[in-house]
Amino acid sequence: MVKLFIEYESSVRAPSIESAVRLSFEMKSHKRRGFFYHHSLTIVAVGLLALWIALYCYSDPATHLGSFFGNAIADWSGSVIIILGTKYLLESHSAESRQVHGRLGNPVLNFLRCHSLLLFIGVTGIGWAVLFWRMDPQGKWGQVVGNIVSEWLQMGGLVFLTKRLIEKGSKESH
Repeated sequence: MVKLFIEYESSVRAPSIESAVRLSFEMKSHKRRGFFYHHSLTIVAVGLLALWIALYCYSDPATHLGSFFGNAIADWSGSVIIILGTKYLLESHSAESRQVHGRLGNPVLNFLRCHSLLLFIGVTGIGWAVLFWRMDPQGKWGQVVGNIVSEWLQMGGLVFLTKRLIEKGSKESH
């Protein structure tokens, strides 16, 4: 019995000075990390989107490479919107969004806040659709804008569907 008590006591001892210093250093170094560390995903995604746009400007969309650049613009613009949208905007009951906490006094403002992600995707998607409607769909940028409209519809659909539907085994599904 004494042996068990000694083993238990030695297993619950306070951390050593070494581990306490290491933990303190890790906490301080976390605070020292700069802007790029905290926003690297956004910076790299926007950089890749800019690269695809630049490459597409100088390519022939009738070639495989040009077609790839045009599709990459639509895909990466959707990725940038999801990265920034889920960082700053909210969608009530959606696994794709940050959780909504609290209520605003004004019901209209509360609705706009609680559904800002889906509303943003919807309003900007309508803008892309109007732009596409006025363009030549077979033109160089018409194909890209058509793909962006499709990407926006997909993003909006996923945000909307994740509010009510579940998928067994998915950590985002609730």
